[in-house]
Amino acid sequence: MGYQTRPDLRPLHNRILVGDCLTELRKIPAASVDLVFADPPYNLQLSGGLTRPDQSKVDAVDDHWDQFESFEAYDRFTKGWLSECRRILKPTGALWVIGSYHNIFRVGAILQDLGFWILNDVVWRKTNPMPNFRGRRFTNAHETLIWAAREASTKYTFHYEAMKVFNDDLQMRSDWTISLCTGAERLKNSTGDKLHPTQKPEALLHRVLLSTTNPGDVVLDPFFGTGTTGAAAKQLGRVFIGIEREEDYAEAALARIDATEPLPAEALKVTTGKRAEPRIPFGSLIERGFVKAGDMLFDPTSRIAARVRADGSIACKDASGSIHKIGAHVQGAEACNGWTFWHVKKGPNLVPIDMLRQQLRAEMAPAA
Repeated sequence: MGYQTRPDLRPLHNRILVGDCLTELRKIPAASVDLVFADPPYNLQLSGGLTRPDQSKVDAVDDHWDQFESFEAYDRFTKGWLSECRRILKPTGALWVIGSYHNIFRVGAILQDLGFWILNDVVWRKTNPMPNFRGRRFTNAHETLIWAAREASTKYTFHYEAMKVFNDDLQMRSDWTISLCTGAERLKNSTGDKLHPTQKPEALLHRVLLSTTNPGDVVLDPFFGTGTTGAAAKQLGRVFIGIEREEDYAEAALARIDATEPLPAEALKVTTGKRAEPRIPFGSLIERGFVKAGDMLFDPTSRIAARVRADGSIACKDASGSIHKIGAHVQGAEACNGWTFWHVKKGPNLVPIDMLRQQLRAEMAPAA
């Protein structure tokens, strides 16, 4: 197998590419991006103006970039940009796409047709949705995000423990209550009107990037708009690539990102669980001298003892095996966590061997 160099994305790092989405996507090397966040046109199919009961006009999404001649045309457009995104993503990469009931089901079907593996659909519940002015439907108070891996595997980034801490030590659910983009965060044009009709709140992108990327990861947004993804990426120490065909949006996004301050590296560390820590076998403690062959291990009451062997096994009176197997044997149990069951004597005290494992992990961390 020949050596394959990694694609050099540095010229594209932290840049906004102004142009057609498909044209610019084709310029990006294959397998070079860690995450895609896409907020594509919703194809709202609005006909005529939208007014309030007092006949004042609603600033709805009626821009030319959201208009397609048919569902078939929209599907061709969707398949085109999603295919390019799949090509660009690393095998361990993933994609988020957000939409409304107008388009998200079509997008989801095409995702699956292209081989993406859907991990979650997340409901963004808006605390301040736009009312239903005509009174003929339920108030549309949410949008849907689809999170999908490039491949059907477990090798994608997800900071489960960090999101659990974020959520007051409760598992983060798939319904997120976040306000619409309002106030000072909402970008305005020269006349004081909102610059972009569907600007997303930074809180939404903060949660997406915090949960599914790492510092230094490359995040691509093919529908960059006013740069919410870029601002969140810069703040969180991620690298962004934006594509935007409307020059006024790109200009505003660049100014917004330039004004964003990145967080210090220490603030970007996330909580990790034991699954994210390097595996350390009991034998490594023997090799590194934390425990020696011939030492005795004890249960928490010091009533049960086993001797450490050079191969990492331990032996009691009538059996030998791993710390877990012998821990279960002496208790008459089906299973045992030997790391917490067995202790060593340190002076007058008994110390769980798990503490020795943590000391070894701490020593290995700088090397890692």
